[in-house]
Amino acid sequence: MRVILRLPPRTTPVTHAAFPALSRENHRIALVDGSARYSYRQVHDRIDRFAAGLVGENKDLGEERIGILLPAGLEYVTALLGIWRAGGIAVPLNAASAERELRHYLGSGGVTRVVAGVEHPHALRRLCERLGIPVLSVEAVLAAQPGELPAIDDARRAMIVFTSGTTSKPKGVVWTHDAIHGQIRMLVDAWRWNETDAIPLFLPLHHLHGIVNVLGCALWCGATVHAMPKLDLAGLCWQVAAGTYTVFMAVPTVYVKLMDYFEELEPDSRKSVCEGFGRMRLNVSGSAACPARVFERWQELTGQRLLERYGMTEIGMAISNPYRGERRAGFVGRELPGVTVQLFGQHDNTIREEGTPGEIRVLGGPMFREYWGSPAATAESFRDGWFCTGDVAVVEDGYYRIMGRSSVDIIKSGGYKLSALEIEELLVAHDDIREAAVVGAPDDTWGESVAAFVSLREPATLDLAGLKAWCAERMSAYKIPRRLRILDELPRNPMGKVIKTALRDLL
Repeated sequence: MRVILRLPPRTTPVTHAAFPALSRENHRIALVDGSARYSYRQVHDRIDRFAAGLVGENKDLGEERIGILLPAGLEYVTALLGIWRAGGIAVPLNAASAERELRHYLGSGGVTRVVAGVEHPHALRRLCERLGIPVLSVEAVLAAQPGELPAIDDARRAMIVFTSGTTSKPKGVVWTHDAIHGQIRMLVDAWRWNETDAIPLFLPLHHLHGIVNVLGCALWCGATVHAMPKLDLAGLCWQVAAGTYTVFMAVPTVYVKLMDYFEELEPDSRKSVCEGFGRMRLNVSGSAACPARVFERWQELTGQRLLERYGMTEIGMAISNPYRGERRAGFVGRELPGVTVQLFGQHDNTIREEGTPGEIRVLGGPMFREYWGSPAATAESFRDGWFCTGDVAVVEDGYYRIMGRSSVDIIKSGGYKLSALEIEELLVAHDDIREAAVVGAPDDTWGESVAAFVSLREPATLDLAGLKAWCAERMSAYKIPRRLRILDELPRNPMGKVIKTALRDLL
């Protein structure tokens, strides 16, 4: 059954009209949280009660910034949509943040209250006490009955999501209600979401991948979300084998962990889990580049061709492989409907020739409104109306292939511009290498030389000479790593992206 999408009126109660499935008449299951199951009617009523408690004697929160530090589950959904319903701006926070990072998020975002769970009581409460910010629980805010709530104009700010901060200090990215709804409608249509879908939610909920791509799309069309506060491979695979899910979304690191876990299972169990993934209608990979080896191995094991897509905090999703049609390993696909994508050169010249690298710039489509409190940074991120992503790509046969982020993934060596992602993909084809990351190391002769950081499969060993000999048969000489460091694990942020600034520090 396909969902018919209708634009809500310009001024509407957000959770009532913008999320069509959230109504008192819908008794389908919206959320599975542990052993509890909650219908759309129950979630709807709880959101209204929470919003009423937030508003109190006021008529409207007036874009008050309220932080959320909660795991996936009923409380998170209640807090996020309740803040929107009351006219506030939700500021999802990273549970793994250090105190100095939380201080930055709270301070730069102008957060006045934080909704948190009992699992975050000590450091957070001490910090908030010093900053004069009250820490609330969902239960403490809930009103006994839903009250009168404001009508929210779609153009109002709804959410501040902080960038990963891998290349600079995290910036608060502001999304409005209509931009969030536009992203959801676009993805529901592109990926054929429907009310019979069921999906696990274990992705971090301070990032658009979890908030919009999974939670938002599912709740919009009436699907069922199975909340998983943290990734539980055994529990997840048991549910997969049982046929619980129809859609699966994860970062490449999770797919690698799953394939490693498959090796630990008995043959019958492994077969059952792989067949469970194969029965799903869609497996999506995103938030970091998916190596072709991972793509191909996943297809061998499950029969699923991963749908890889491209987006970022500021633009949401902009490019995607097709739901129906060819999905290419190592490519992120074509621009989504309503989004215009173009490659630009160093001198702002448009690049039309296929195979020529350029910076991805995006025009149109639902995207962020501004960087919170930073009009200069907002203005600098656009050029003639185009948002400058900082990511470099090439187009081959109409499909985009990401080469990397210009500031960290493009290595300038001896006059060549090398793609770190391309070299990394070649390195993980080595039988002994589990993960690989490549950065540019300062070099007096070449400007920069290739430095490789790898983790190995036990009990393998590897040295630079052996790696060079292996690489000599597979890549041009100027791409071969000149430095090698073996690490137990590569440093990653919560979305699975390697923190390359940390690797450069190790040099």
